Amino acid sequence: MTKLTAANQAKAPTQRQLRVAEEIRHVLSGVFGRGDIRDPELKGVVVTVTEVRIGPDLKRATAFVTRLGRSDIEEKLPALRRAAPYLRTCVAKELRLRVAPDLSFQADTSIDYAMHVDKMLRNPEVARDLLPPQAASED
Repeated sequence: MTKLTAANQAKAPTQRQLRVAEEIRHVLSGVFGRGDIRDPELKGVVVTVTEVRIGPDLKRATAFVTRLGRSDIEEKLPALRRAAPYLRTCVAKELRLRVAPDLSFQADTSIDYAMHVDKMLRNPEVARDLLPPQAASED
């Protein structure tokens, strides 16, 4: 039996990490909601920040973004990466942190996956298999 070390274990985020990540998500959502970004590729584009994960040292944050009802967020990631220094400045102005975290962006595919699973569960053949045994025999 091998001994698990701190490096081998996936640690859950601390309360501070969760709180700072949520504050960053809130600031980024506000910037995207107001349309403050001047990049022509992001003009008029509605970006939703679904989650932010931040490292234990609070120096690097990953924002998971999506466009609700659209699946073209992958095309907007280069523009978001170009806007990252401006967004970092916005975060630094709003939050009182010793160091403003470096921001990176990733497409959030969890909503698309959830919609796919929901569609599969609504399939009549699958729905029939999900009924309790008594209800299935009565039909």
